Amino acid sequence: MIQINGTIKLGKPMDAATRKAMVEMVRASRAEDGCLDYAFAEDLADPDTLILFERWRDRDALAAHGQSAHMAEFRGVMAANPPVSREIRVYETDEGEPLG
Repeated sequence: MIQINGTIKLGKPMDAATRKAMVEMVRASRAEDGCLDYAFAEDLADPDTLILFERWRDRDALAAHGQSAHMAEFRGVMAANPPVSREIRVYETDEGEPLG
C-alpha cells in the first residue's frame, strides 16, 4: 500500500472557490480505482495549514491519479493560489492494524 502524508501551508484563509475545488478533488479521487482513502483537513491550531492524507492500493494507482483530469484541474487551482510551502511525503507501508 502507498500512503501519502503531508502539510500544505496556504498563507492566507481559503476562499470559497478553492474550498469547492478541494471538495471536488477529494470526491473524484475517492472514486478512482485503487484509492483507499483521500482527505484534506484543516490544522485546528493553524487554519491556514492543510493536512493531506492519501492511501492507494499501489504505485500504479497513484500514477494513474497523477495523470487524471481532475488532478490537472486541481493543479491549476493551486497554481492560481500558490501555497507558501508544502511538505508531502510518500510511504510504502502495510495495511496496519487497529489501535486499541
